[in-house]
Amino acid sequence: MNITDIRLYALLTERFCRLHWQRTAEALLAGGVDAVQLREKDLSDRELLVRSCTLRKQTEAAGALLIVNDRPDVAVLAGADGVHLGQDDLPPAEARRIVGPDLLIGWSTHSARQAAQARDLPLDYIGVGPFAPTATKGYEVGFGADLVRAERAATPLPMVAIGGITADNAADAIEAGATAVAVCAALCDTDDPEAAARRLRAAVVAATERREGRQP
Repeated sequence: MNITDIRLYALLTERFCRLHWQRTAEALLAGGVDAVQLREKDLSDRELLVRSCTLRKQTEAAGALLIVNDRPDVAVLAGADGVHLGQDDLPPAEARRIVGPDLLIGWSTHSARQAAQARDLPLDYIGVGPFAPTATKGYEVGFGADLVRAERAATPLPMVAIGGITADNAADAIEAGATAVAVCAALCDTDDPEAAARRLRAAVVAATERREGRQP
C-alpha cells in the first residue's frame, strides 16, 4: 500500500486501549485501518522490538502499513514500513541514513512554516496538528481546518491530520486538504474498536469522494 492511499491511520498506545493492545490492533485492522503507528515511549528497547515484530505480522496479514514512532532503528529491525518523527526527534536526514531509501518517513508539523521546511527534507508525508483539543497529547487547543489549509498551501506532501479526530470532525480535516486522519482515543478507547474504525473510515472515504467530486 502506498502512503497516498492511506485514509485511516491508527495510533496504538497500550495505556489508551480498553482492550488488550494486540486485540485492539486486530479489531482496528478488521475495521479498515490502513496503517498502524506503534507509539510506545515507555517500553524497554527489547519489548518495543518484540511488540513491533508482532504488529508487523498483524499488519502484513491485513495488507496495512506499520509505522514505528520515534525509532528508525527499531523500524528497520522489525521490518516495518516506516518511522514517524517529531520535531524534537532525530532529524529526518539522519533517520534516512538509518532506514535507507525505501522506508517511509513521516514528520509532525504544527505550522505552515514547518510544512514548507518539509519540502526540502527526505520525507514521505507529514502529520498536521493538533486539529482539535486532545488529552492524548495534552493539547488544550486545536487549530482545526485553518491549520490544514495553511499547511496544504505550503507543501504537496501527503498530509495526515492528527489530534482530537473523531467520526464527527474527520470530514472537516479531509475537506480542508488532509489525505488521511490519524486517530488514537476515538479508535482505541472503546469496547468495540472495529466498529469505531468502520465509522471513521466511512466518514473519511465519503469526505474524500466529495472533495474529489465523485459524489454530490
